[in-house]
Amino acid sequence: MSTFQQPDPKDRPARLTVGVVGAGRVGPALAASLQLAGHRPVAVSGVSDASRRRAALMLPDVPVLAPAEVLERAELVLLTVPDDTLPGLVQGLAETGAVRPGQLLVHTSGRYGARVLDPALRAGALPIALHPAMTFTGTPVDVQRLAGCSFGVTAPEELRLAAEALVIEMGGEPEWIAEERRPLYHAALALGANHLITLVAESMDLLRAAGVEAPDRMLGPLLGAALDNALRSGDAALTGPVARGDAGTVAAHIAELREHAPQTVAGYLAMARATADRALAHGLLRPELAEDLLGVLANGTHLPGNSGSSEHPESPENPENGEDR
Repeated sequence: MSTFQQPDPKDRPARLTVGVVGAGRVGPALAASLQLAGHRPVAVSGVSDASRRRAALMLPDVPVLAPAEVLERAELVLLTVPDDTLPGLVQGLAETGAVRPGQLLVHTSGRYGARVLDPALRAGALPIALHPAMTFTGTPVDVQRLAGCSFGVTAPEELRLAAEALVIEMGGEPEWIAEERRPLYHAALALGANHLITLVAESMDLLRAAGVEAPDRMLGPLLGAALDNALRSGDAALTGPVARGDAGTVAAHIAELREHAPQTVAGYLAMARATADRALAHGLLRPELAEDLLGVLANGTHLPGNSGSSEHPESPENPENGEDR
């Protein structure tokens, strides 16, 4: 749990007017957090009905205006739009004269660094990339979750302290990301967080198909422990039939998935291969067991040369009694 405490707004006199362009799940939460630090949200833009409702919930009494009007009113502008929309938005705002010299322009894309704001920089804006490494719900709970959240920060050297100060005011932890490493940084987060949701949802579907009435209750403690172990120990936390080299069990899994949930087979195989590679590299999976396992993963549903059950006898290194699961 983070012990960070936001500074008392009375102790920080340089307050800014804040505008939000794009009332998705992220922008209103960041503006509401900045408001707690003493800044003043003055305008927000949103196109869809959902965006407007979200703005009304998170930033009550803040007017919903066109993007150019948001920039006209705000000293600090949060550009919280989808990645693919961001370059065109910045270009358009700069070309129409909406950007003012000395205006802080902050985007929250994980993919891009500060260079995507170059058109605004040429118009005199101060460019900063601040990406919160968190999933957002679009509700007030997001503001609380920002406490202790890491932010990927990229900005010109002269703006580094200002960027980090904004993150700290929101209760976050700044992590400096080099411009050229932004796509890799973002890919890592997507791999860990977005794909995790897909894996958990598929696991819950399979448990329901197996007759489990409360898959969330069953998975909660298991996944919580697995995540904690992974964050603490990395590859040393690997367990399960792939890491143990239980090729027969893996073959049985694949056969069941092909019959009952064929859409999950490709994902299972991909993750099993990646797990086997990491277990081998870390010394958890014995090479002699890996051969049969990798054969199963290559062939799909059975062990090469036999009917699908492992030929390897029980041993302290290959327990079948559940003690090392």
